[in-house]
Amino acid sequence: MALITLWRNLCHLSDFRIHRALAALKNHPVIHVHKVAEERLCPWFCSPQAEPLGVRFHHGHSKNFHSENRNDLHPAGEPVFSQAHDWDRPEQSLTSVDEQTFYRRLNSFTSSEEVLSFISCKLQALPDALAAGALQRICEVERKDGEEKLPKEIRKNRVFQALCIRCEQEPSGLPDMVLVTTLQALTLSHVDPHSSLVLSLVAECQRRLKGGGLEVHSLCILGESLIKLQGPGCATLELVMCQLEREKLEEFTPEDIVALYRILQACTEKVGQHQAFLNKLNNFALSVVYSLSPTSMSQILSALVVLDQTQALPLVIKLGKYVVRHIPHFTNEELRKVLEAFIYFGHNDRFFTKALEQHVASVCLTLDPEVVSKVTEYCSRKRILSKPILDAVAETFVCQSEKFSPHQISELIEPFGKLNYLPPNASAFFRKLENTLLTHFNYFPPKTLLKILHSCSLIECHPVNFMAKIFSPYFLQKLQGEESYLDRLSLAQLTQLFLTAVLECPFYKGQKLLPKYRVKSFLTPCSSLETPVDFQLYKFVKIGLVDLLGARLYFAPKVLTPYCYTVDVEIKLDEEGLVLPCTINEDVQQRVALCIDDPNRFSLNTKHLLGKEAMKQRHLRLLGFHVVQIPYYEIELLKSRVELVEYLQRKLFPQKVGVRW
Repeated sequence: MALITLWRNLCHLSDFRIHRALAALKNHPVIHVHKVAEERLCPWFCSPQAEPLGVRFHHGHSKNFHSENRNDLHPAGEPVFSQAHDWDRPEQSLTSVDEQTFYRRLNSFTSSEEVLSFISCKLQALPDALAAGALQRICEVERKDGEEKLPKEIRKNRVFQALCIRCEQEPSGLPDMVLVTTLQALTLSHVDPHSSLVLSLVAECQRRLKGGGLEVHSLCILGESLIKLQGPGCATLELVMCQLEREKLEEFTPEDIVALYRILQACTEKVGQHQAFLNKLNNFALSVVYSLSPTSMSQILSALVVLDQTQALPLVIKLGKYVVRHIPHFTNEELRKVLEAFIYFGHNDRFFTKALEQHVASVCLTLDPEVVSKVTEYCSRKRILSKPILDAVAETFVCQSEKFSPHQISELIEPFGKLNYLPPNASAFFRKLENTLLTHFNYFPPKTLLKILHSCSLIECHPVNFMAKIFSPYFLQKLQGEESYLDRLSLAQLTQLFLTAVLECPFYKGQKLLPKYRVKSFLTPCSSLETPVDFQLYKFVKIGLVDLLGARLYFAPKVLTPYCYTVDVEIKLDEEGLVLPCTINEDVQQRVALCIDDPNRFSLNTKHLLGKEAMKQRHLRLLGFHVVQIPYYEIELLKSRVELVEYLQRKLFPQKVGVRW
């Protein structure tokens, strides 16, 4: 809270003025003043705005105060206030009152009524700055209660109206920090940006801004308030940014750095003209990461995503290291932003994954569906086969399937297919999914539905009850939408599902996929259902094959089969087991398919094949191929060319002493 940090700015105020607002209350009938004030205040709190940006007031002298973003600020080691205090005596003069004591007492109140009661008998003697502080506290406690705007009874309160009139009529008497934090408090309370009070405060801020007298922290608070009041395109905000860019970053506090990221995040259209400053900011932010709160970390990561700061990977990596210790303290929304950033920048860390596993396994049933789907998306994108996470997610879906939207269900199901993993409760999990799809079939977007069914098929949970529907002309027309043709990925998924129906579900006798919707190859750029063979690994295996078989003539690389799959290396054998030249198609008794599997075909840092690779090998066997897997982790153990040849001999011809060709 700013209220307890502002007193140092006020210590030199010697003129304790009695303002016209209170004079008006004394010299005119109460009803008349109440009516005039109400006419001024009515439009002030009537325009709902977006959620607060979570700005925390800060000052350089407040280092002894705890500054976590979601906690009230309290003086370190200070005793709790007693309700009996000199402030409660109406006859007490304020000319010698310690402003620090006032703010500490004010900050102890938890309702507007307490604040108004506290200052009602002292309002005449309150200096401008303390009156503004009381107004800030009222706005602050009302936001705590989740109100979008100040309640009507507060707006009509005589003391509150007098506070507003004083701030409107005498803004020039407020110190810089008090001025900007008062404007911020009103802004975050969904104030009408065109009210006379706000216009008066904004005008005073503009006057001081043009004079160049505002400090860094005041500029940051003013910048965020202007974004909410006037939008990111306002001219005054440009002036704020120009002054901030001239300041030395070493003079910025960590809170100022975070606020600066939020300001830049709101100005994405102008990111190009601020990129040089952003580069300096990204480099400097590395030095303050250790002191950031969980909220601040998530806000910086979110800003880096919005601003597309792909060159700031060192900052993302360092944030990732410190994020690990804060995972249990993130809100659902903050954790979602962290995961979104790591997905966007392609960052993963085994310590982060371990901490995420522990957190999700313990609280998964209480996480928002959006966070659950984002966790699984993170695992899917990074090929992380995390059994604790996937098991917890499967259990959550069984218990709370009705909470998930079609898109969230798709994000939740896809990792199981991609990572080739069946959870312990697979039977209940897929039964719940099937019931959900049957009940809400028409609510699922066609592409989302196709993605879900294809993911199920990858792990041999074949969606037989839905195949006739998705192969029907009606569904295909919906899938195509208003486009002139279906996208390549959708066609490939449909083709593979149809191939699955033919090969793995021979009992299926329903609607077939029309030939015009079938692709010729699953290995295509940007929409591939196969992983291309690693060139360096293939070159190494090729050397051994030439030595083993005697010539390059006896094997063929990258062979496209009539069934859409591409075989890494094909070897043909006749009925006696002799190796045939790859150009001969007659007398072929056996086709050997070598699958040269590099790390990209496995879950990250495991020997567990991805779902699409497992399906490919399964289908090739059903199509009559003798599938021989050559995984990278076995190749890496070979020390010499002789060992390579012996290895390939054992793999290809385990029953034969020698090979004939």
